[in-house]
Amino acid sequence: MKKKHLESTELPEDYLDDNDLEKQDLRPIPGTETLVFKPVFIERYSKLTDWETFKSCSLSFLRRSIRVNTIYSTVEEVKNSILKRGWKLKQIPWCKEGFWIEHDERRDVGNLLEHHQGKIYVQESASMLPPLVLDPQPGDLVLDMCAAPGSKTTQMGAMMKNKGLIVANDYDGQRLQSLGINLQKSGLTNVLISLMHGKRFFGFQFDRILVDAPCSGTGTLRRSLGTIKRWNPGVVRKLSRMQRELLDNAFRNLRPGGTLVYSTCSLEPEEDEAVVSGFLQDTPDAEIQNIKLPGLKRSPPIEEFEGQKFDSRVKECIRIWPQDNDSEGFFVAKFKKKE
Repeated sequence: MKKKHLESTELPEDYLDDNDLEKQDLRPIPGTETLVFKPVFIERYSKLTDWETFKSCSLSFLRRSIRVNTIYSTVEEVKNSILKRGWKLKQIPWCKEGFWIEHDERRDVGNLLEHHQGKIYVQESASMLPPLVLDPQPGDLVLDMCAAPGSKTTQMGAMMKNKGLIVANDYDGQRLQSLGINLQKSGLTNVLISLMHGKRFFGFQFDRILVDAPCSGTGTLRRSLGTIKRWNPGVVRKLSRMQRELLDNAFRNLRPGGTLVYSTCSLEPEEDEAVVSGFLQDTPDAEIQNIKLPGLKRSPPIEEFEGQKFDSRVKECIRIWPQDNDSEGFFVAKFKKKE
């Protein structure tokens, strides 16, 4: 049975109108016409969304996007500089520092002078959501529990104006090398790198915590088609258990009154709504928060799937499909710890 959209009169103003799905000019990725999806994958996603629309968008080129690093320059200065050299920029509605970028000659964004200077960071538009939802402030003590390679860490560091402290943690030493390079290039001095599994953090009291959890990555098919071959339900279930452990431990390290954001680039209910539902039911001092990001189109969260009914509070989460904003797919939930 296909997921039914709410009637338009029931939808918040930032929920997606089904008619919007047909207005996008998508460029198919050459060679994907022969790509084969597993039958169980097709069956599952046909229950969650409009399969043909999701497939068409997932097999099209992903728009390139950048975020201006305000540690080094202003948005206006960088924008004017790039436009003068023939690039086209389109504002990302939910991020004032973010732009979709293209050039008639299909030039490489990585060759831009501003990229080499650290004035821009190449970051997917949906990836900018979790830091914006967490909203770290200058002077905060922040934990980025699964930080590498650093797109969200560098975004938060700029939001904090290099003030306060971010503990950027990851369990993969090789990925932390990339994080270190990106931090240095971005001019950030308010970040401390740590190497440990997120489940092992103990005894801290952070003002804000981001858990951008390792996931199956089904929202990122457009830049990682290999995900289709690697996907299987067993891995999804295993990841779901680990994600819940990370969320539980992060919350233990959050001060009363603090804010925690849980996010994935997965579209699997087991990794998204199921994790949030179980956490809310088992954690009485966690309050889920409503999320408002002007300009972001989103679809209703999944409230029931394959016989499992989730806690009604999951409706406060953000679920975006690739076809919603012509971006990657993402899931974001925001919590506050009771005083």
